[in-house]
Amino acid sequence: MPEPAPPSRAAALRLSEVTCRHGRLLAVDRVDLDLSPGEHLAVTGTNGSGKSTLLRAILGLHRDTSGLIEVAGTRARGTADWTRRRSEVAWIPQRQAAGRFPLLVGELLASSGHTAQAVRAAGDLGIGGLLDRPLDTLSGGQLQRAYLARALGQVAAGSGLVLADEPTAALDFAGQEQVAAVLAGLPVSVVVVTHDRVVAEACGRVAEMAAGRLREVR
Repeated sequence: MPEPAPPSRAAALRLSEVTCRHGRLLAVDRVDLDLSPGEHLAVTGTNGSGKSTLLRAILGLHRDTSGLIEVAGTRARGTADWTRRRSEVAWIPQRQAAGRFPLLVGELLASSGHTAQAVRAAGDLGIGGLLDRPLDTLSGGQLQRAYLARALGQVAAGSGLVLADEPTAALDFAGQEQVAAVLAGLPVSVVVVTHDRVVAEACGRVAEMAAGRLREVR
């Protein structure tokens, strides 16, 4: 008798006909994507092409969205599901408002679910001495490193997907290389929006977004 086929693994991320609007403006136009566990994808493209909107849609942060979005085979169907997704998917935002009562760096790292690993990562990234600093007192590069450290804590806590939006935009070349190496070394799936050639080259797959459409180029 033939041996039974091994059980299939759910895609880390599956998008089908995902469409997002800003009012009458079509920002993301029928995007399809399948990302296997452990795959790394760089999304390039000009400003305004829909890249950041697509990442936010995956997290349920862009409300005017249609189509299928599954993470690890699961579709969010209500407020509780979206809240759970945002806690389970590691997220490095491009810009993060500090708010009226900004978190301390240490508090941000504690929100990762694995504080010890996040704090270790902060030390490795050169911001270990900033744990008592409010987020709104950090430079752009320090803030990006803080969110990267939190994401590494989330991975240690079990996140299988990392979404990163321009994680090297405020860094010098040495910092860009460091962050690219950290992301490339992650054993989980990664989608990174980037204009940075170093980061894109560290990913196994590269896609370009233009006028809301996604086209794989490598």
